[in-house]
Amino acid sequence: MQKLTEKPEDQPAPFIPEDKTLLLVDDDAPFLTRLARAMEARGYEVTVANTVKDGKAEARAKKPGFAVVDLRLEDGNGLDVVAAIQEARPEARIVVLTGYGNIATAVAAVKLGAVDYLAKPSDADAIEAALLARTGDKALPPENPMSADRVRWEHIQRVYELCDRNVSETARRLNMHRRTLQRILAKRAPK
Repeated sequence: MQKLTEKPEDQPAPFIPEDKTLLLVDDDAPFLTRLARAMEARGYEVTVANTVKDGKAEARAKKPGFAVVDLRLEDGNGLDVVAAIQEARPEARIVVLTGYGNIATAVAAVKLGAVDYLAKPSDADAIEAALLARTGDKALPPENPMSADRVRWEHIQRVYELCDRNVSETARRLNMHRRTLQRILAKRAPK
């Protein structure tokens, strides 16, 4: 079995920016402060922002080589910041963090250019590992995998997002009664 530290011959090494400029975007001030200090201790030149507006402005001004972006911010969606970073510097390595993860947003983040999608709380070691990971590295299996109910909920959420949040269209595609779908969407995600 291949170790994660070994480089397969047919696997190209990812482009890792030489400058260690890092943009952190999160509206949780204590978490942002702790993460900024930890990443500075690892040699990164850190810039912080706590809104979509500020994150986009910093992305355009600083053109960071690395970024860690929270998905849900007070003034909008962190995916808008991911898009701005990719526009400013296409080779930037971006990790999206969220406490409200679902498959649809993970797919959207990766399509916009994020290299990984981590659930909060994540520590600086896990974040740096994700920022520097080779393409194709396999993550370790989860300690507590999702329940079948959670997998079903994630699938419904993904189809709902792909249908542009149209309940009728989502119900039709899932072959489900519209009222049943509305009840499922109104509930919190199962554990």
